[in-house]
Amino acid sequence: MIVIKILLLALLSVAQCVADEIVLTEISAKLIKTPITQGDFHQQKHLKVLRKPLISTGSFTYHQSKGVIWKTLTPVPSILLVNESKLLTGQGEQAVPAAFGKVFKAMLGGDLAELTDGFSITGTNQKTAWQLELIPKDDMLKNIISTIVLSGDTEVRSLEIREAGGNITQINFEHITHPSDISPEQEADFKRL
Repeated sequence: MIVIKILLLALLSVAQCVADEIVLTEISAKLIKTPITQGDFHQQKHLKVLRKPLISTGSFTYHQSKGVIWKTLTPVPSILLVNESKLLTGQGEQAVPAAFGKVFKAMLGGDLAELTDGFSITGTNQKTAWQLELIPKDDMLKNIISTIVLSGDTEVRSLEIREAGGNITQINFEHITHPSDISPEQEADFKRL
């Protein structure tokens, strides 16, 4: 009887993995894929020690071969530059776990299959909306992030990062465009990476 239960659980696990792969493939097919994606973001960071969330707004630029520019405009202007191996802020350069660098590229570039290396993924897909839940496989990343939830339609429209310590960051993306080229200012930012 125990062997049958173990086999049934194993079969259910395999069936769930196949179902999740199908959902991921369906969602990836919906997403607009271009070398450049840019837009605005509205972010709320819910810290366990504060009653009200910290709110920031800004813009982002994703370039397939260069990385991501994340510019916070309010309340305090700042810039974050990230590619698959580096993260550059006003405080300097930091190495990043490979899975973290891939999240931005996969999310903003529409290549969600890249996330399977660094995350266990489950999801749902309806006609006009989808949602994915990502759980890090990397031990270093697990110490920081417990879960990432992505949702959208033909674009990623929201991102929720649930930190291991209980803090939650919610980001909504708006005014998303796919220009054919980046500006000279964006080019200069990417050269810093």
